[in-house]
Amino acid sequence: MLEVGTSRAGTEPASRFLTTVDEVTVLLGTAADKADSQYSGDARTALLGRVAEINKAADAGDQQALYVQQYLLDRIYRLHTKLTDRETAEGSVVAHEIGRLLETATAEAQDRLIEPGLLEEAPTEPRAYLSWLKKTAREHRVYKHPYYHEFIRNRATEADLRNYVMQESVVDGRFDDLLAMMQVGTAGAAKMEIAANFWDEMGNGDRAQVHTTLFNKIFEVFQIPDEELERSLTANSLLNGNLAVLLCRYRSLYPEAVGFLGMTEWMAPDRFVQVVHAWERLGLPEVGIVYHRLHITIDSQHAQGWFHNVVLPAAESPRMRRAIARGILWRLNASATYLDERMPSVTG
Repeated sequence: MLEVGTSRAGTEPASRFLTTVDEVTVLLGTAADKADSQYSGDARTALLGRVAEINKAADAGDQQALYVQQYLLDRIYRLHTKLTDRETAEGSVVAHEIGRLLETATAEAQDRLIEPGLLEEAPTEPRAYLSWLKKTAREHRVYKHPYYHEFIRNRATEADLRNYVMQESVVDGRFDDLLAMMQVGTAGAAKMEIAANFWDEMGNGDRAQVHTTLFNKIFEVFQIPDEELERSLTANSLLNGNLAVLLCRYRSLYPEAVGFLGMTEWMAPDRFVQVVHAWERLGLPEVGIVYHRLHITIDSQHAQGWFHNVVLPAAESPRMRRAIARGILWRLNASATYLDERMPSVTG
């Protein structure tokens, strides 16, 4: 069975949840019709009850439960985002029910982190609304977070950068797929902007310049095997990756995805400047930093195009304004928690 890892917040394995993790893992590797026939009636009710217990413990602040919650959600998302030659439970009703329990608990936890009344403060005029979004981000504690500006830039060791890129893989390592998922059903200027962004991610047709390929060069520099990557991801790393998939795969959450991915690209250039500085300070191989150098310029351009061609037209709608802001705040808050988690290595 898969081994459950731990985050910095917990040093003991989440043993009381391991049975459920193992059970769900086996289920996800079973054909959909077989999984549903095995879990019907009382068996399904009992399994869903155990998943609900994990959510309840995570909601109460149990970091081991949070890890298990996000670990299982990541495994369910892999059914829909990775190709395989093995049987899976993609399409299974019970797998969907487990996923919805995990998604709902995750979304509710993020909504509770939003300052009460903040969404209601957003201006109604689109350009004023866009200025408000940027101002809200600049005033958030994650903006120019010391993890990047103090630690990564000036103190990070080669081992620290190695861990950094593993954690970042949950979003940076699959940004092209996120764009592909979120553009379904769009039209006009928004679809064209997403398409232009996607084509840049595809290296503008040059396979050697595909951004996921460039990102993976960092893994080659640090000789990071898949098994180590699996073990290294913390609860908050998994959470950030899961939030991106959650928002991009559901059409009803498209505006939240607009906010989440737009803020991701807007913050990236400043953060990557610090990573490049650290890379040069440590004298690491140039091939491993091409991805970050490229995105300092490209993400700045993408963010401006995103704001003006996707956000501004959508901001005519009160529903879209609220949802885009919700997605941005999810990104800001989740990123802050994730970066705070990384900070102990500065003083530890």
